[in-house]
Amino acid sequence: MVDFQLDEMQEMLRELAREFARDEIRPHAEHWDEESVYPKETIQLAHEMGLLNLHIPEAYGGPGLGCMEEVLVNEELAWGDPGFATAAYATALACAPIITGATEEQKNVWLRKVAEEGALASYAVTEPGAGSDVAAIQTTAVRDGDDYVINGSKMWITGAGYADFFFVLAKTDPDAGYRGMSGFIVEANAEGLSLGKKETNMGQRCSDTRSITFNNVRIPANQLVGESESGGWMNAMNAFDLSRPNIAAHATGLSRAAYEHALQYSNERHTFGKPLHKHQAIQFMLADMKTSIEASRMLTWKSAADADGGIKNTESAAHAKRFAADTAMQVSTDAVQVFGGYGYSEEYPVARLMRGAKVMQIYEGSSQVQRMIIGREITKNL
Repeated sequence: MVDFQLDEMQEMLRELAREFARDEIRPHAEHWDEESVYPKETIQLAHEMGLLNLHIPEAYGGPGLGCMEEVLVNEELAWGDPGFATAAYATALACAPIITGATEEQKNVWLRKVAEEGALASYAVTEPGAGSDVAAIQTTAVRDGDDYVINGSKMWITGAGYADFFFVLAKTDPDAGYRGMSGFIVEANAEGLSLGKKETNMGQRCSDTRSITFNNVRIPANQLVGESESGGWMNAMNAFDLSRPNIAAHATGLSRAAYEHALQYSNERHTFGKPLHKHQAIQFMLADMKTSIEASRMLTWKSAADADGGIKNTESAAHAKRFAADTAMQVSTDAVQVFGGYGYSEEYPVARLMRGAKVMQIYEGSSQVQRMIIGREITKNL
């Protein structure tokens, strides 16, 4: 039997996240976006309230909850503001390859820093010439005695300006393709590590995005994630099976916010003697929005349930991320249309939501990459 009902704990957690989004995120979202303010204090408050990094196991100081609980919370945080949700989730993405591939000793050190000390982390894989094509990365890590020396650069790293440490993918054997990639934990204060300026992005401007340069950055060999050099790429990619359901939840929360604004405005605004929603053209737009949001949530829940059930969720996570991200762009665009000229003004929240939606079709694997993944998964046994 398939059960779409949440249990009491899940309902309480979702309600806590919804109240937090209403009281602590929404009142500041416009200011954060307009002034490009990184909401560090509010991220710390969310951590203290038990709303972040839910997937860190209890053995390492975390809540030990499942992917399902995380997507419930992340939908609400993005309903509050998608930029905040992205900024707050950066640490969880960086922790994912540590959870799935690190040694027990490494987990005890680095996951506890996050769970117990509130440390922030960033996932540093993308490079100026290597986004979707991870095999094209040029950053190298060379073993030198008891250390590794890292050289190269990373681009579009979320949270880089505030991270305490980074998960970094680098090539230890440039001739070995994917097998020659290794994951490393690099502390932000490492000598030779430098940050670029905060990028001026189209949307989600409160999320800090920067480049990182590694100039002979020397780190201890025990900060190689896992037991061997050869598993870095697979471990980095496996992290996306945990993160993509949450990005889909972000997209669903954004869509829901845009739809609710449009629905409310359609009742307040009158044209030709009646509310906007009484016009069939607008009513059909609202109906399509709601259907797509419901479908996004169900795909998101399915991918999260697969992860929690030990079912390989590469395909279901790609379905969820692709559909929910495309839905966020469509719903927010339609919400602007419902608002008409007012929607094009930054005085109204739907403009900010539309700007914030676009990146969801790009980061953590673009919508085109998700289609590639789905295509590969459905044809691999033919």
